[in-house]
Amino acid sequence: MLVSSPHPTGAYDTPFPGDLSEDLALALRLADAADRASMNRFDAADLEVSLKPDASHVTEADLATERAIRGLLEKDRPDDAVFGEELGVSGASRRQWIIDPIDGTANYLKGIPMWATLIALVIDGVPRVGVVSQPAIGRRWWAATGQGAWTNTPDGGSARLRVSDVASLESASVSFQSVQQWDDVGRADDLLRLTRAVWRDRGYGDAWPYMLLAEGRLEFVAEFGVKEYDIAAHVPIVHEAGGRFTSFDGDDTLSDRSALATNGILHQTFLHLLHSTRT
Repeated sequence: MLVSSPHPTGAYDTPFPGDLSEDLALALRLADAADRASMNRFDAADLEVSLKPDASHVTEADLATERAIRGLLEKDRPDDAVFGEELGVSGASRRQWIIDPIDGTANYLKGIPMWATLIALVIDGVPRVGVVSQPAIGRRWWAATGQGAWTNTPDGGSARLRVSDVASLESASVSFQSVQQWDDVGRADDLLRLTRAVWRDRGYGDAWPYMLLAEGRLEFVAEFGVKEYDIAAHVPIVHEAGGRFTSFDGDDTLSDRSALATNGILHQTFLHLLHSTRT
């Protein structure tokens, strides 16, 4: 898919000159509608599954979930643009909603509960609102620029998120998504060097490790081959929790097809480690 999200006009940590409260409230309502649609068919024995041209899977639930989100946006934000994984781009506006209806479709169709709906509002190319909802495990995370990052608690309340204060590679815990991702872009040696330098490494996969980072449980997450809808929702959550989110080369962009999120303290250290043998 071609890049369909505008290039950012400023850094991801640029303050937003306005109130995003109504947009965040809408994003949470979108997530509620998405949860109902996705959970309606989760682990169904007769789930309809097909292959897209890129050989990735799409289920009836992916389509139903994105349509549920778009239906509300058409009603409440008719002038905003929408960029969804399954139904493409509609509209043209400096305000663009970026949607991945089911991030982790392979898990979804296998009945594995580690999948999420990703909803972001990008304004002038900068992700300003993000919601990540994992209804199969009863978890949700959300943020808006200047309003902090939050998650739900077992008692029905909410808790503010904060990244860790780990300041050394030797004490860092990292998630790398998959070995194949790194090998496909010729960085398997970099991954091996990373795992040798840190305390602990795991391939948690998809949206969850970014949320673990925002909760202060990891210090580093990176992956390749990602589209805008795979990562846009994570950016406000990571930044509002005090972390940093860039491309693998350290740029604030959604279109590089790579992502690198850290607790902020170690961002430059990780960049140096991963690029130290590159010319």
